[in-house]
Amino acid sequence: MKKIDGKALVYCEGAFNTPNGKTAHGLVRFTERYEVVGVLDSTYAGKDAGMVLDGKPNAIPIFSTIEEAIETLFAKNQTPDYLVIGLAPDGGRLPKSAKNTIKKALQLGWNVDSGLHDFLTNDAELVKLATKNDCTIRDVRKTPDRDKLHFFTGDIEKVDCLKLAVLGTDSALGKRTTSWFLVHGFRDAGYKAEMIGTGQTAWMQGAKYSMIMDSCINDFVSGEIEHAVVSAYRNEKPDVIVIEGQGSLMNPAYPGGFEILAAGRPDYVILQHAPKRLEYDGFPGYKMHSIQEQINAIQVISGKEVIAVTVNHENMEPSEILPACKALEEETGLPTFDVLAHGAQDLIALLKTKLKP
Repeated sequence: MKKIDGKALVYCEGAFNTPNGKTAHGLVRFTERYEVVGVLDSTYAGKDAGMVLDGKPNAIPIFSTIEEAIETLFAKNQTPDYLVIGLAPDGGRLPKSAKNTIKKALQLGWNVDSGLHDFLTNDAELVKLATKNDCTIRDVRKTPDRDKLHFFTGDIEKVDCLKLAVLGTDSALGKRTTSWFLVHGFRDAGYKAEMIGTGQTAWMQGAKYSMIMDSCINDFVSGEIEHAVVSAYRNEKPDVIVIEGQGSLMNPAYPGGFEILAAGRPDYVILQHAPKRLEYDGFPGYKMHSIQEQINAIQVISGKEVIAVTVNHENMEPSEILPACKALEEETGLPTFDVLAHGAQDLIALLKTKLKP
């Protein structure tokens, strides 16, 4: 499949294989927008990105510096068209150390895409370099003009296909990855499935129907979610729509699940959970609410059923995954799966029983 925007080198210095590198992780695992030809992170230089992340090689090399990447990729005829910022730190701030790499990419005539809150297009020096070298800078999280935003209309009630929301008990938990596993699982089973992206990484992965919640003015968040779902339904006539979750209902900094429940109006919820995580991501001292409390909150707010739990196996040995799934099944009474470790086939088999005739 031809990639939307061509070859890309992903900047993730000091953050690959950590929660702050989740944008890079998504791009390394799957993207229809770019052909990822390398990752920048001196911590894992010389290693295969897929092997570092998932224990499965994918032929995406990790480089220590952009100079090293240029030399190697040029020799392989894989010179990038883009430098993509793969960092996703708390607050979405760009490290000062990244600027020299961005300047080098622009001097080479590469385009630069960033999903951070520090907008590169506000930096006069970078904009001047981009103009001089005939390349572009895209700040994916920059707020669209209000005349391009949508207000909630109620048209979501006309969407007559199965709608699933993948919510989580915390942020940086793998909700987006699980959502893609479901979309691809349904497609592999012969059904039409569409992903509704709600963050910058899903857009970077090529989700056709997306809104970026972090960049949206609050009055329009519900309308943008609805518009994405309705557009996917009208244009694609899918059997199932999967809505990527954001944050969690009870995360003090990222309570992004409310709008997805209210405006996306899913038929069922899949809840992503990391059994070994005890505190909310990035906020030591903020103890996570129990999974049962979070399930109850989702069902009270939406009136919809949490149909399954999916596991993030961070800080687990492979031998711990199945016992953790069994323990969660006993605690919640819900079928529990680790789709990243074991695939989504069993979860897809369960969800297929809920497809609308």
